[in-house]
Amino acid sequence: MSHSSTLPWFLVLFSAAVAGAAEEARKVKLPSGRDVLARGEQLYQGHCALCHGPKGDGGRGANLAQPKLRRATDDAALVGVITTGIPRTEMPGAWQLTENEIRIVSAFVKTLGRVPVKPLPGNSARGEQLYHAKGGCAACHTLKQKTGGYAGGITGPDLSDIGARRSGAHLRASLVDPEADVPVGFLQVRLVQRDGVTVTGVRLNENTFSIQVRDATGNMHSFWKGDLAEIHKDYKKSPMPSYKSNFNDTEMDDIVAFLASLREGL
Repeated sequence: MSHSSTLPWFLVLFSAAVAGAAEEARKVKLPSGRDVLARGEQLYQGHCALCHGPKGDGGRGANLAQPKLRRATDDAALVGVITTGIPRTEMPGAWQLTENEIRIVSAFVKTLGRVPVKPLPGNSARGEQLYHAKGGCAACHTLKQKTGGYAGGITGPDLSDIGARRSGAHLRASLVDPEADVPVGFLQVRLVQRDGVTVTGVRLNENTFSIQVRDATGNMHSFWKGDLAEIHKDYKKSPMPSYKSNFNDTEMDDIVAFLASLREGL
C-alpha cells in the first residue's frame, strides 16, 4: 500500500501558525523616543532596580549594563524574559506590567548596555591566586576550566559566570558579609535523627514527608521527616565565612577583580 507524502490539512495549518508566530516574534520592535525611555526608566526603578541595581550593574539579579545579554540576544528574547521570567532562578515574570509597559521597560534596559563601565581596581591574576590559595574558595565553589570541564567544590554556588550576574560592589559586600543577601531558595538546615546523630547541610529538596540535604563534604542525605527528632531551618544564614579580616584592602580589590572577570558563556 502506498502512502501519500501530503500532510493532512490540519497539520499544514498548524505548521503555518507556528511559523507565523515565530516570524512575528522575530519582528518585535521596541518603542523609542525620549519620553518612552524616561517612562521605561521609571518602570525599571520601580520594578527591577532592587535586584539589578539602579544602573543595571547587578546585585541579586544579573548585570544588565553590558552590550550583550546572554539570555536576551535580541528584542524578542528580551521581551520574553521580562514577560515570563526565567524558570528555576530568582527572575520572576512581570505579571504586574502591561504588554506595552514591558516593551517600554525593555527599551530602557537596552540602553543600560551603552553606558561605559568603570574598570574595577585590583589585579585579576593576583585575585585568582588568592581565590585558590589564601581564600580557599575552590573547596566550596566550582569554576569552569579554560581547558573544559569543571573543578572545585559543590557545596557553594557555581561561580563560572558570577561576573555577569553580580556587580563588583555586590561581590565585595558578599565577601565582607555573606549573610547580608542570601540567595532566594538557599536554606541551611540542621537535622537531628532519633539516635542523636546530626546532619547539617544545604536543603536540596523538601516536601510534606521527606527532606534531602547536601552536607559540607558534598554527600547527599535523604530522610523521612517522621524519622527525625528535630528539623532546624536557618533562614538568612550562610555557611560562607566573612573575608573582612582575611584580606587586606589590596587583596580584596584583587579577588573582586577576579570574580568580576568570570563571565563564562559571554
